[in-house]
Amino acid sequence: MAEAETPKQDDAAMAAAAAAPPGSAPAGDEPQRVLNQDEIDTLLGFDSKKEGGGQSSGIFAILDRSMTAYEKLPMLEVVFDRLVRQLSTSLRNFTSENVDVSLDSMVSLRFDDYLNAIPLPALLVVFRAVEWENFGLITVDSSQIYSMVDILLGGRKSNRPVRIEGRPYTTIEQDIVKRMVDIVLADMSSAFEPLSPATFHFERLESNPRFATITRPGNPALLVKLRIDMVEDRGGIIEILLPHTTLEPIRDLLLQMFMGENFGQDTVWEKHLGKELRNTSIELEAVLKEKTVTLKDVMGFQVGSTVLLDCTPDDLVTMRCGGIPITVGNMGKVGDHIAISITDPIKRRKET
Repeated sequence: MAEAETPKQDDAAMAAAAAAPPGSAPAGDEPQRVLNQDEIDTLLGFDSKKEGGGQSSGIFAILDRSMTAYEKLPMLEVVFDRLVRQLSTSLRNFTSENVDVSLDSMVSLRFDDYLNAIPLPALLVVFRAVEWENFGLITVDSSQIYSMVDILLGGRKSNRPVRIEGRPYTTIEQDIVKRMVDIVLADMSSAFEPLSPATFHFERLESNPRFATITRPGNPALLVKLRIDMVEDRGGIIEILLPHTTLEPIRDLLLQMFMGENFGQDTVWEKHLGKELRNTSIELEAVLKEKTVTLKDVMGFQVGSTVLLDCTPDDLVTMRCGGIPITVGNMGKVGDHIAISITDPIKRRKET
């Protein structure tokens, strides 16, 4: 009878499980919590509610860790601070007007993301770093271009904002941008000079970002944004893009916390260590001759036994330190002491 009732009990349990609300755990087990859509978006890092270019989070933040942040290269702050000071003076001399250059931001991003975010119209200058054998990019926005044209060509002074026209840049405007970029490149070379010799040469001028590709789309790059403020509310933005592959030859120098820092070297400690090593006492062994005998002969040694060595008093004596032969010499006597006259220079182990 008990076996006949078992199927009925199983059918009742299955019916109760089917009648249970979805998402509830079976009796005796811990309840399992299900993530909602907002929590899933936050976990993956693409929150649909977040607008604008904020910092990535979640899995996207882990993927972005492959890019080297500029905070890990402290000397870049020093280099571009020098560039800001020198560029302010150079642009004042170039325009004969009051020009103020400030460092707006320094961020690391992927090269393809930067190309897609360039506001058009703009002019892009590809330059070459001669010593580093790689390229960089300078972007001059339209506001800065028209402001420079107005100042150099005697435009009307007014407080009205510069009108951005959707037309191609003329030859005069391109020539003015080239002259301004030459000044920026010269000041960049001067800013990097105390750290490492660097020469930046103008390569070409492009208006289409796709024609200014200088590295792979997924490669990380350092973007430095300089704000140019001139008279009559004129000015604009100059952006300098340096791929991390371009900075790789001087990466060790950029990791310094201050100019002239030596990694892994301490001259004071080196001098102290060298002095102490020279005053260290070591034990030397003078070996006249060595002979191999059997263990049977050694066990038969008695007081007064004689061991014959195939050598004479004129044979060379080997000097050893720690079991390593270092030199040879002739055996002699000085006063009441037995002495060794070194005949060969000390053998030094070759460094690889």
